[in-house]
Amino acid sequence: MRRKIPSTAALVAFESAARHQSFTKAAEELALTQSAVCRQIAGLEAFLGIELFRRSRRGVKLTEAGLSYARRVAVQLDAVERDTLSVIGQHGSGRLELAVVPTFGTQWLLPRLKDFQRLHPEVTVNLASRTRPFLFADTEFDAAIYFGDADWSGTVSHFLMHENAQPVCSPTLLGGRRQLDAATIAGLPLLQQTTRPYAWRQWFASLGMNVAHDMTGPRYELFSMLAQAASHEMGIALIPPFLIERELADGRLVVAMPHSSVSDRAYYLIIPERKVESAALRAFRDWLLEAARQYREERQGH
Repeated sequence: MRRKIPSTAALVAFESAARHQSFTKAAEELALTQSAVCRQIAGLEAFLGIELFRRSRRGVKLTEAGLSYARRVAVQLDAVERDTLSVIGQHGSGRLELAVVPTFGTQWLLPRLKDFQRLHPEVTVNLASRTRPFLFADTEFDAAIYFGDADWSGTVSHFLMHENAQPVCSPTLLGGRRQLDAATIAGLPLLQQTTRPYAWRQWFASLGMNVAHDMTGPRYELFSMLAQAASHEMGIALIPPFLIERELADGRLVVAMPHSSVSDRAYYLIIPERKVESAALRAFRDWLLEAARQYREERQGH
């Protein structure tokens, strides 16, 4: 059965015209004549059986249907472009698509990744942010670095490290003190991490405390957001120090109390079983596990 899909040329012309709200500017962008753009869009409207633009002497304006369709078409064209560039940039098995939890990726992995590139210049590692579990079958990812448990069906997991988050805040909140006690911390606004909703409860429990409002406070999805909020004196946050080394070094944040609770969750490298024989992935796995081991030993030494 033939698919009900308009021509790519018509969709590209429509997306450009919708973005610019102008057939003339779309023609300039696409190196076409204005009449060619008009024909493409007219043909698309005939194919769809709806009016996408209202024409007037002052120019064109999207209809409600056109606006809705333009948003959807832009997303799909972006996806096709990404997939095309991915195929163009793929050379044999020397490319890895890696899903990473964002702050870990930027603060811990990226500063070390140049070492992997030096050892394996033939392998290109592409990173994309993912904060929650997903099905590898629905994506092009070769592996994932994830914080949680290692129970992903159809995968092999490798332990990297525990998190060991500590309460951090702006030095202003210390009020001249070197550190705060747990009771004082409980009285401050507690900044919450969306993907770790029980973090404060577990931290207080590890000290034998029951704090009624331990899950109350503004929620942020990323540790980088928590760090920014804490540095702007919006409250106190539980963050692993290795994710905010820069902020601690320049004094924007300080450890309010050097106590961390041990979580049963950790950072793992997750590899789908169908990918375990990939030479590039094996090289990355071996390098990453050694880098994580060295980091754990350095942290224990401190």
